[in-house]
Amino acid sequence: MPAARPRLLYVTDLAYQARGRRYCDEDIHLASRLRAHFDLALCHPRDAAALMDGFDAVVVRNSGPVLGYQKEYAAFRARALAAGTRVYNPLTGKADMAGKQYLLDLTAAGFPVIPTVDRAEDLDRLPAAERYVVKPKQGADSLGLRTVPRGTVAGLATGDVLIQPCVDFAYEVSLFFVDDDFQYALYAPDPERRWELRPYQATAADLEFARRFIDWNDLRYGIQRVDACRAPDGSLLLVELEDLNPYLSLDALPEEDRDAFVAVFTVSLSRFAREGALPGLTV
Repeated sequence: MPAARPRLLYVTDLAYQARGRRYCDEDIHLASRLRAHFDLALCHPRDAAALMDGFDAVVVRNSGPVLGYQKEYAAFRARALAAGTRVYNPLTGKADMAGKQYLLDLTAAGFPVIPTVDRAEDLDRLPAAERYVVKPKQGADSLGLRTVPRGTVAGLATGDVLIQPCVDFAYEVSLFFVDDDFQYALYAPDPERRWELRPYQATAADLEFARRFIDWNDLRYGIQRVDACRAPDGSLLLVELEDLNPYLSLDALPEEDRDAFVAVFTVSLSRFAREGALPGLTV
């Protein structure tokens, strides 16, 4: 049974160097706030599998791209699923948590995403473009991403990369949810400065767009970030649905909005940790 104060193992890599962001600052701030409500310990993602048994829940936050510790993450995931360990976000996520296959699946299902294929024979399904974006299926944080001219893209379609037309978008916007409730939105007015973010007032149409993906992913608990771009016709297209360890850009929020997010996050974590262990699952 959970203790009076739930015990959380907070998984983060405080030394991870992200382009344009200081992940460590966000986790230091969040951990300091959560300690008022939980017995909390921080650990590196490489150590999570060995340490998690002594806690009511494991919270995966700014742990960096899984590519940097693929073997350790696979062991953590397998052990958590087998033991019914409560992991926040839950390991049933179908989006970035499971790789980039979902962009192909959502394209095929007619969702409003940047059109995506992975085979040369499917290139004719994409809108004609002078340049294409090529990125690894298991990539993260723009690792391995390339922009190539039309004449060379077919030779790169080897099945292990995703290919998308290079969209001339007006700006990118991120919409943040805790559980299935919208919290706040941020946008980058200058497409060349992705992480220079400002608060964004989401419209009803923006929220309807984002909720399609939140509903599709069907996570009862957790933080999700819906990243989209504003296409030339004014519509939004999904760039990615981050459901593993979404960076929150809390430093871009006014203090009252940051405090409101922390309060909602705390309530969600408390409910999640107090539900007790999940039944063991097969991997």
